Amino acid sequence: MERRFIYLDNAATTFPKPPSVLEKAVATYLAMGVSPGRGGYDMAVEAEELVTQIRGKLARFFGAPDPDRVIFAANATDGLNLVIQGCVSPGDHIVSTRLEHNSVLRPLHHLKQRGIIDYDLVPFDGRGFVHPVAVAEKIRTNTRAVVVSHVSNVLGTIQPIEEIGRVCGERGVPLIVDAAQSAGVIPVKMTPWQVSAVAFTGHKSLMGPSGIGGLVLNRDFEVRTTRYGGTGIDSESPFHTQTYPHRLEAGTLNLLGIIGLSEGVDFVLAEGQDAIRAREIELVTRLRDGLSRLDGVKLYCAEDLTGHAGLLTVVVEGMNSQDVGTILDADFGIAVRAGFHCAPLVHADLGFGKVGGVRFSPGPFTTRDDIDAAIDAMSTIAGSH
Repeated sequence: MERRFIYLDNAATTFPKPPSVLEKAVATYLAMGVSPGRGGYDMAVEAEELVTQIRGKLARFFGAPDPDRVIFAANATDGLNLVIQGCVSPGDHIVSTRLEHNSVLRPLHHLKQRGIIDYDLVPFDGRGFVHPVAVAEKIRTNTRAVVVSHVSNVLGTIQPIEEIGRVCGERGVPLIVDAAQSAGVIPVKMTPWQVSAVAFTGHKSLMGPSGIGGLVLNRDFEVRTTRYGGTGIDSESPFHTQTYPHRLEAGTLNLLGIIGLSEGVDFVLAEGQDAIRAREIELVTRLRDGLSRLDGVKLYCAEDLTGHAGLLTVVVEGMNSQDVGTILDADFGIAVRAGFHCAPLVHADLGFGKVGGVRFSPGPFTTRDDIDAAIDAMSTIAGSH
């Protein structure tokens, strides 16, 4: 009998996708797969109208006031590069955290290496949270923005964005939020939280395909154009269009991805973000309780899962995380993420910077049997070492 494949790497990419999402997206694309805004014929106009409707849906989803400030990009990393590189000038300062993904850390590092900016990284506490007061203490007179991940992709801790937004609002500093791990499972409320920009991706909890994501901006936050090309308007000018959203978009849009993203958002809205997260937390709690009973398996920042999203990172003492991941895959048919999760500072600060961690992240279609199988597999691995 063929072994059942168990996928527990949904924090990287949700799999499988809801079949209805892809089926509806492909059907719409087959009927309207032309370049939106690139022609005066009816189908091109209809495609542009569809994209405009989807911008409005995403603005409502993220609690943003202006659909024209919904910018499509390849993913959250692409969106973060657009906003970080497009908002800073020489001599500026950025505040971020040691929880961040390389999609934030590397743009900041390269900008500093080029002598354009300086930055400070706020530490997280022993439970995996960044304190708003610590953020406030790092803000300078030349601080251009604060950049914070809503949910740590290593620890699953949900950061206090509303409180950090209040700190930023009081000091007149824009807050940029990386919602790669939260969009689709935790509501994001840009306006009441005083968030200036949100970067998101479609291929995780928004249930869309890979290669689509973007950036949502508030009206009072200006981002400079850093990429140039065709927009379908102002074609006679040698300068890139400065009206939003075209200001930050260049070239033909990923229409199939945008439609798939829209269908994924519809799926999430129908299921309910709170309901999706509650189910995933139930599974992670079951996993946490099972793994915590195993000798040699160490869990991080998982004592209280109240302020967490649905993922868990562990270390098997005396083993490299990559080896654990390989055994889970080869011997048990269980897919997890092993290594440093593109967030090396988290691992270094928690003391497993040389071996990395093993991350388990259930999704909408994960079952209790899947979780129990993962616990049994880890018991075997830890016991045989």
